[in-house]
Amino acid sequence: MTLYYRPIAQTDPCRPAGALTLAGGWCWFTHVEVLTRAGSQGLIAAADLPEDVRGRLTAPRAPLAGVSFERPSVMGILNVTPDSFSDGGRFDAPEAALTQAQALAQAGADMLDIGGESTRPGAVEVPVADEISRTAPVIAALRAQGYGAPISIDTRKAPVAKAAVEAGAGLVNDVSAMLFDADMAATVAATGAALSLMHAQGTPATMQAAPSYDDVLLDVYDHLAARLAVAEAAGIARARIMLDPGIGFGKTLEHNLVLLRRLSLFHALGCPILLGVSRKRFIGTIGGAEAADARAPGTLAVTLAGLAQGAQMHRVHDVAEIAQGIRLYNAITKGYEQ
Repeated sequence: MTLYYRPIAQTDPCRPAGALTLAGGWCWFTHVEVLTRAGSQGLIAAADLPEDVRGRLTAPRAPLAGVSFERPSVMGILNVTPDSFSDGGRFDAPEAALTQAQALAQAGADMLDIGGESTRPGAVEVPVADEISRTAPVIAALRAQGYGAPISIDTRKAPVAKAAVEAGAGLVNDVSAMLFDADMAATVAATGAALSLMHAQGTPATMQAAPSYDDVLLDVYDHLAARLAVAEAAGIARARIMLDPGIGFGKTLEHNLVLLRRLSLFHALGCPILLGVSRKRFIGTIGGAEAADARAPGTLAVTLAGLAQGAQMHRVHDVAEIAQGIRLYNAITKGYEQ
């Protein structure tokens, strides 16, 4: 029987002796929930963890593409597409994209995530040449202007990833976890770029048709563990990899909530967690915000819930609002730094 270990993350200032630091970050834990396919087996003391699991849960996460994970970080979304679900067509012109990139950095983005293909539900595939022409010139122009912050390329395609890294991107954010393009693993390994692997059930065109799982939490965990193993076998070190449970990608509202409630489980894979909830439909449904750009308050609420479980990077549209919320969270939980 396979056992899964979910740390009960805490941030209280009254930290007991013997508490373990979660992933080298701002949370600590003294107990762990043991999960199986038969359900929760209850809590055990952190001191009773198997040594290998304890190591993965506590080891500080190495910086990725220039971003440190000792504190929460913000990945600002820059869609250079005509059809993204909340900002399609706003930044697909090169000058508009460059202006927005600078604005996101000034608002508090630690990394930019530049995408040339919408992965909204129902989206159709974009030809490789079109996706490259939308993304690589923007990245190159940012670097030519002296933009020094880390840049990620949001793509499922190896040629797009290669062109972006050559233009100056340092991380490949693959929402298919290298399943869409069989050349992606070798391409990322050869470039030396960092990699984010996300769980998705189905493709953007079909993923919300009828998503179903035996156990969404453990199914997503096992999938990411398997894709992580594939990446390592291709020569991509675990220290170069970030993992994303794929909120909203082939999940119902309830699936999303289950993943968010027990998000800390994914620390057991030994990689930083990327959480992408920005403006997602479930936030609008629960929060009563029909328009995607009216979901910043709900996005912040879910982000703070993720911070409370130690999620290190947060991919968002509303960078200024989320960065402000994170600063207040840090001041309360860690202390105010002027």
